[in-house]
Amino acid sequence: MAEPVRQIHSGVVLPPPVRLDGVGLRAGSRTLLSGIDASFGLSPVTVILGPNGAGKTQLLRLVAGLARPDSGTIRYAWPPRPEKHRTALVFQRPVLLRRSAIGNLTHALAQYGVPRRDRRARAQELLRFADLEHRATAPARALSGGEQQRLALARALGAAPDMLLLDEPTAHLDPRATAGVEALVARVVADGVRVVLITHDIGQARRLASEIVFLHAGRLTEQTPANRFFARPASAEARAYLQGDLLL
Repeated sequence: MAEPVRQIHSGVVLPPPVRLDGVGLRAGSRTLLSGIDASFGLSPVTVILGPNGAGKTQLLRLVAGLARPDSGTIRYAWPPRPEKHRTALVFQRPVLLRRSAIGNLTHALAQYGVPRRDRRARAQELLRFADLEHRATAPARALSGGEQQRLALARALGAAPDMLLLDEPTAHLDPRATAGVEALVARVVADGVRVVLITHDIGQARRLASEIVFLHAGRLTEQTPANRFFARPASAEARAYLQGDLLL
């Protein structure tokens, strides 16, 4: 696997925001991930692909800092900034409080340390960003599936993350709702936030990805620009996956 291109700023080569070297993860006697060498945060949208059981969600949790590897190292290159968070993770099925849409956001902003006087205005900004301003006072759990997912994304963005991590955010949505989430992801990227996204939807990967990370059986077989991956996947496993073959 080729080493990803590093960022260059004022003539200085910067390390990738997140770098994994030889990372492994186990659950009892079972190996979930093995020998993962990867960088995240250099491309606008990194899509993680692979069959069920490949280790995609476990990898995302490691990047988010929700789990620690059993071997190898994970390094974060962001400078410490109290007003920003490195990562924010949105799960496949959002867990929303029994409050209004705006109430969910103001509660989250309180947890992020936003001063009380600023929370409502910031929550309204997030609702506008997610095209949910008209649903501000609606019970969050009464929103449609697509609206709930956009609210979950808006809540995550309240942390002002450098990187937004999404675990199959449209897996249970219809095409119209999926389009709404994808449009929101595009706006997030336009605002300078890097996105790492797991999906089983090859069409979605083609629409959104600037690079692909492909996993099979807990191992990373390639990390490459999306156009190259879809035109000429380097690994036999990736070629079989794109052809719709079963990977055992």
